[in-house]
Amino acid sequence: MQINASLTKPISEVKYLTAENCWRYRAILRFFYLQYEKIKYWMYKEEVFEELKKHPYFENYTMELCQQDLAALVEWGNLVPVQDTSRASTVEEFKNKQFRYQLSEYGVEIERLTLRLENLFVEGASLEPTLLERIRDLVLKINEMASADAKTAGVWWRDLNNDFKRLNQNYQDYVRSFYSQKAEELMKAREFISYKDTLIDYLREFVKELQRNVHVIEDTLRKTDESAIDKLIGKILEYEKSIPRLETEFSEDMVLENIKGRWVNFKDWFLGSPSRESEASRIFDITNEIIRKITRYAAQIAETRNTTANRKEEYRKLCEMFLACKDIDEAHKLSAVAFGLFNTKHIKGDFIRRTESMNSSVYDEEPYSIAIRPRTRYYKEKSVRSAIEYKTDKKRKMLEEYIKNMEQEKRILDSYIKDGEIRISELPFIERHVRITLLKWISKACASQNRTAKTDDGRVFKLLEPADNKRCVLKSEDGELDMPAYVLVFN
Repeated sequence: MQINASLTKPISEVKYLTAENCWRYRAILRFFYLQYEKIKYWMYKEEVFEELKKHPYFENYTMELCQQDLAALVEWGNLVPVQDTSRASTVEEFKNKQFRYQLSEYGVEIERLTLRLENLFVEGASLEPTLLERIRDLVLKINEMASADAKTAGVWWRDLNNDFKRLNQNYQDYVRSFYSQKAEELMKAREFISYKDTLIDYLREFVKELQRNVHVIEDTLRKTDESAIDKLIGKILEYEKSIPRLETEFSEDMVLENIKGRWVNFKDWFLGSPSRESEASRIFDITNEIIRKITRYAAQIAETRNTTANRKEEYRKLCEMFLACKDIDEAHKLSAVAFGLFNTKHIKGDFIRRTESMNSSVYDEEPYSIAIRPRTRYYKEKSVRSAIEYKTDKKRKMLEEYIKNMEQEKRILDSYIKDGEIRISELPFIERHVRITLLKWISKACASQNRTAKTDDGRVFKLLEPADNKRCVLKSEDGELDMPAYVLVFN
């Protein structure tokens, strides 16, 4: 691949397809293209305006707008203007520049492309076995073409490429149609049953032709000598060089690269490459998968139809049994057997059974009481009113006990304060509640910015960090704690 200025420059000729007034530009160029196909290459603006005014879309179209649109298309390179001086009878008319317009080469090709795109899904795709036969016959002539003249080899090459393109396009379009949403719906319809056999026969016939011809092509390609291929490519290049070209610059390297690339792709299509399987084998697998898919859908439709038919017979037999009942009571019993209870309630729960036997009946189980509650979010159980118990004495006793415990703890803590300080490193074995209180005080002081805090009884103290990060072990009833040797200084 070569990236040059021709590849990177923008193509202004396609601007009219997405411009603001594209509906007007496209109509004008389509009219030019249709006249071009009729070998009428030059037209005046009056002819264009007259044609457009015939359509309801251009009911309010004016000559000024037509002139502007033609000028825009000329600027983009879609139309080529030529001043027509033969129609000028006065100096004023000559100054007004009467132009004839012709569709440019780019304009012709772009319109051809848009027409193909518009009719892309109109043309019916198919699987033609004759294409495979023609490709097989052409491949068998490879060695013969290597020693033929350049013209014969060139015509052979074009025929091979055309058939190969058609085979690729047809099979891809045909396969794609089976994976569309519309195809899925059609294959589920009951009417598809009558069409199923014809479709499967068509696909199987293609698979047979594929197997018969592809093996011959693969075998021929494997046995063909590379020197013969090089000689054949040289003949094809010679034929391409012999074709006169006026406006296109012939690049021998690009044409040779194109021929070699097409041959490699053609060969890989049938033989595959070390990294992937051949496209021919993929077609075989895809076609078989489509056949299985069609058969599966047809089987489902047939099964549904048979099920419906069987149910009709069952219902008819059941109706006869109801008609044969002597009275309504017997009919009720038959209904209970055939349909069961109409208002059945299933109760599920974690019940404790006397036996795990599967054969035990419900009537063999002991009765079980279940409290059923309404299934509503607003349901609440009724609260039972009760008198408020008088607990003043109990509260007073609890308060006295609490105060007594607090005073006792205070006395114990005061016993550890020496000269207004508590040195953690000098504390003896302490009780659990003392350890909890000391750690609570230290935690309060650490959380303070100035390292000061207040005890529960209102005393203020300051926490001093140990010098040289000294550490100590605090021993208490519930274990030992390794911690910094803090000092608590009380005011």
